[in-house]
Order: sequence, then C-alpha cells, then structure tokens
Amino acid sequence: LQLLLLVQVHGQGGVKFQNWAKTYGSSPELFFQPASVEEIREILDMARQRNKRVKVVGGGHSPSDIACTDDFMIHMGKMNRVLKVDKEKQQVTVEGGILLSELNVELSKHGLALANLGAVSEVAAAGVIGTGTHNTGIRHGILPTQVVALALLTTSGELLECSESLNGDVFQAARLHLGCLGVLVAVTFQCVPLFRLHEVAFPSTLTEVLDHLGDHLKRSEYFRFLWFPHSENVSVIYQDPTSKPPSSSASWFWDYAIGYYLLEFLLWVSTFVPSLVCWINRFFFWLLFRSRVENVNVSYKIFNYECRFKQHVQDWAIPIEKTKEALLELKAALENNPKLVAHYPVEVRFARGDDIWLSPCFRRDSCYVNIIMYRPYGKNVPRLNYWLTYEGIMKKHGGRPHWAKAHTCTRKDFETMYPAFPKFCAVREKLDPTGMFLNAYLEKVFY
Repeated sequence: LQLLLLVQVHGQGGVKFQNWAKTYGSSPELFFQPASVEEIREILDMARQRNKRVKVVGGGHSPSDIACTDDFMIHMGKMNRVLKVDKEKQQVTVEGGILLSELNVELSKHGLALANLGAVSEVAAAGVIGTGTHNTGIRHGILPTQVVALALLTTSGELLECSESLNGDVFQAARLHLGCLGVLVAVTFQCVPLFRLHEVAFPSTLTEVLDHLGDHLKRSEYFRFLWFPHSENVSVIYQDPTSKPPSSSASWFWDYAIGYYLLEFLLWVSTFVPSLVCWINRFFFWLLFRSRVENVNVSYKIFNYECRFKQHVQDWAIPIEKTKEALLELKAALENNPKLVAHYPVEVRFARGDDIWLSPCFRRDSCYVNIIMYRPYGKNVPRLNYWLTYEGIMKKHGGRPHWAKAHTCTRKDFETMYPAFPKFCAVREKLDPTGMFLNAYLEKVFY
C-alpha cells in the first residue's frame, strides 16, 4: 500500500505559478494536485525527507507573494467536495480546495447562503480564511468569523480537528492562518437561509458621506462607498435583504465597452500623460456613476463583481472612528502633491470587530480603505509614492494591512499592531517547528 501511494503522488516539474493579477509568480520544483488527505500526507513526508518547504495554493487571487515558493507547491483544486450539509444547524462542511463560486451554487440548492462574501468568488475556502477576506457591513465580521470548525493536517501528518471547544488555541490561530500552520483540509461554515439583496448605488460627495457616516452605517446593512480621487465625487452603495424579484439595470455597452475597454485605453494613454488621470476619474464618474442604479438578485450575485483588468492593490483596516480623518488626509496629500496620481476608486468598507488573533479587525470595529492602481494592457504604472503616502497615513491612524495584499510591514510592526501576535507565533512554532510552511513573504512576518 505504501508503494502504491508513492506511485500515485507525483509532482510535476516545470510548472510556473502566477497570481491572478500576474504581479507575482514562482517556479516550484514540484507541483502537486492531491485528491485526498492521504496524498497530502505523502507529499509532506517527501518534503520532510528532502528538507523542502511546502506552499499550498487555492485560487491564486492574493495580490502578493504569499503563495509563492521554489520548493513544493500543493494545489488544492481536486479537493473541492461538499462533505456535509447540516440543515438544522444551517452549517456546511467542505474540503479546503472548494472555490466559493462552487460553494455558493451548492448552498443555494439547499436553501442556504453565506451571510457575507468578498467581491471575488474564484477563491478557495481555505485561502479565504487564510488571508482574512472581508466585505462590508458593520454588523458583519470578516469571512473567517463565519467559520465554526476546521480540520488541519500538520507537518507531522497529524489531523487536528479544531473548534471553540476542541484545540481552541489552534482554532483561534487557524481561522486566519496565513498558510503557515499546516494544510487546511476541511472547513465548516455557519450559513444563513438563502436571501436576495437589493443594491442601490447613487452619487454623493466625500464631505457628505464623511459628515453623516453614522447615518449611512445605520441605514444599510452592507454599506460601502467609492471615492474618486482628485475630486469630491463619491458613489454610495447600499445592499439590503429584500423580497423583490430579481431585476438588473446592467448593460454590456456601459459595463464593458465603456467601463472596461475605454477605461483601459485611457489609463494606458495616461501612462504617458499622468495629469490625465484626474480628468479620467471625473469623466468616468460623470459617465457611469452620476445616476441612481438599482439591482436585485440572489445575495452572492450582488456581493460578487468582476475585478476586470490586472491591478496593484493595498487595503488597510483602521479603527472606524479614524475614517474621516484618514480619508481627508489622503485627499489633501493628493492635492498637495501634483505628481501623485491615483486611479479610481478608493473603496471604503466596514467590518465588525472580532477575536481572531491575526484579524485586522481584532477587538475593534474597522474601516477598510482599499486603493488601486490598474495595469492597463499589463503595463506597470508608477505607484510607489502613492503607496508609501497611503501606508504612512494608515500606520499613523493605527492601521493593519490586509494579509493577502502587498505591504511593507515586518515582524516589528506586527508585534505592535497585534496584541495576540506572540500567541500566534507560539502555535505556529509548535505546529511547524522546522518552518516547512514558510516562504519569503512569511519570513518578513515572523523574523
């Protein structure tokens, strides 16, 4: 049997891994696509014998090098089954490699849904909680807060079942695990009954939204807004549960011909004439965001939207009471430095505080400020000054970076940002004493 298993698990050489945005990549020595826990055990045994590091990858959406390795890479795509649906408790147990796009469809067949989802669903269940994916809604936590149990395969080949009451410490660490504790082979999510959302988007100004932030947060369950840098323009988005029938005001012409193809072309032109960006931001607000738009659909179709073309992003969480101050400071920095250009939108979302050790919302209600620089036709746009200005403002206001995104923080920063950082480190060192699951990104975090 041992021999048979060894024959089954073979890694591919020559595979090039790239993240979705094609901003980071690596060439793993061997690339594996296991279909069972036993096969993953074999790979970990082989890695131990050959003294290799291991990285597990799902949808590959993280806009950083968190998933990169030159040693062994495990792709979880074949471990994508729904293991159990408990209708009474409204819980679902799935394998770690299932994409949320697959899970959403499966859940809807059972009359269930996840209470909150990020913008992208081509992401694996284990990866979503690994990096602390979030959406918006001050009554809702980040996605890992919906996890009630999980199963973790450690470097030693031991399968740990974890929940609040079982291996509680490992559970608190593994709900946002950074891929450095082991291989997450199964996850149990708390669901809610299937629901529809009514989305309304309408124009406003930055001053209005910041002055009446509390009202907006009360008025809509999933409230966020898009600010168009170099202007006062804001698009406010309310999403709320509804019993109305599905309806859509989307059109291919406006969404794609204008919102994608024309925008990409103009942003490409702006790489030669950077001052055009201010004009582009205003022009597109006028073109696409100045009128009220409404959509009704099943929840996951409203939560999800296409990210369209390749981009660099940063996304930090600051204490919610710092929202106004930080955004006005970012606006002033852009106004006072004509050389700084910022693509639209700056997306502003909100999340409830939680107790997950490495959650950017650890013990505080938070505001996420997401900035973006597109790469029109794959071309890199100078962004360093904007990035560092933004990071400086976020740090000053007690910000914590989104784990999936590229940032310049090191262990010293994280020790200050996260009161429970030493606890997480202790669990990591116990579960992975040799650092099998580390890579360049994680070495900056832990050393």
